[in-house]
Amino acid sequence: MTAQFDPWSAEFVAHPYDAYAELREHAPVSRYEPTGQWLVSRHQDVGALLRDRRLGRTYTHRFTHEEFGRPAPDPAYEPFHTLNDHGLLDLEAPDHTRIRRLVSKAFTPRMVEELRPTVARLAGELVGGLLADGGGDLIAAVAEPLPVAVIAEMLGVPEADRGLLRPWSAAITGMFELNPGEETARRAVAASTEFSEYLRALIRERRTRPGTDLVSALIRAQEGADALSEQEMVSTCVLLLNAGHEATVNTTGNGWWALFRNPDQLDRLRGSVDELLPTAVEELMRYDTPLQMFERWVLEDIEVAGVSIPRGSEVALLFGSANRDPARFTDPDRLDLARADNPHITFGAGIHFCLGAPLARLELAESYGALVRRAPGLRLVREPEWQPGYVIRGLKELLVEM
Repeated sequence: MTAQFDPWSAEFVAHPYDAYAELREHAPVSRYEPTGQWLVSRHQDVGALLRDRRLGRTYTHRFTHEEFGRPAPDPAYEPFHTLNDHGLLDLEAPDHTRIRRLVSKAFTPRMVEELRPTVARLAGELVGGLLADGGGDLIAAVAEPLPVAVIAEMLGVPEADRGLLRPWSAAITGMFELNPGEETARRAVAASTEFSEYLRALIRERRTRPGTDLVSALIRAQEGADALSEQEMVSTCVLLLNAGHEATVNTTGNGWWALFRNPDQLDRLRGSVDELLPTAVEELMRYDTPLQMFERWVLEDIEVAGVSIPRGSEVALLFGSANRDPARFTDPDRLDLARADNPHITFGAGIHFCLGAPLARLELAESYGALVRRAPGLRLVREPEWQPGYVIRGLKELLVEM
């Protein structure tokens, strides 16, 4: 292969799509020795494995670490693992089913639609601030604060405390990268401890002074059949913040960078924003996917595209590659904001399909819409640099002017 899969290379992170094309063509299922994972690159295979119950986000609901041939987690990282292992994303049935049934009540289409005025107001205020400054870092000014404010409002986090959330989230999600180092682990453990302590205090307060927020709703549900432990409540709240803003932040930044590189499509959006915005949001999520890889454990021997993968293995489902697969998308390397046939897998599939997908779509539509309508002359100051992370892929900053 001429283009190499190298997730620690800045050049690869900036443009992984040539390497993906090589994988899809010549090695659609291949073992990547540096991480010991099986890379799966085609849309059809990734979609099928996301729905295959012979795979799981965890294996501890069926096997001990020894039975599965895996070492136990380092005790020094216990605060991170406790927090992470009790969240929806890393649970399997029946716990996943129980918790998702409860939390999903806050993300029904009707509930999300009721948030539209709030999201529109917040997006308008943030875009207004960027306009007043004559430009700046679009990510820091709009992309980051919008989803954090929305999730914080849902959880009932006081406005004065919201500045704590983004640093905690960034430190914790650093552990989702491939082979994180000691310093990354240290920061994640510290953030896990601090964030957990903060949420336990918030839960105690809501027990005595309940409100209309999601934390209060989870407390009220503790008396029913779907009762959550306090740890499950804490882990659920952290996951909602982490998953609820990381993807939205990076879809906003990556999407605007794609629009600046494709001025014909940006002009097209500016010319018919109301009609084009729904398909534009979907296309921008497909074109430069914020979550490039999603990992699953193989619980039973499987065969994928003629390749046998034994139990105990880990597969790396390459979302970024699947979303550029020419076997599923016409001219996949072309940004087409009017693309109608667009079954991207940015939100995943199966039982771990993103719970907050309706809210993410709403936030993106309001954010893009406010910027296109109120800043029609928005232009790039200089080419951005990518963050070093590959799994959660986004820009360091995106400097713009009016």
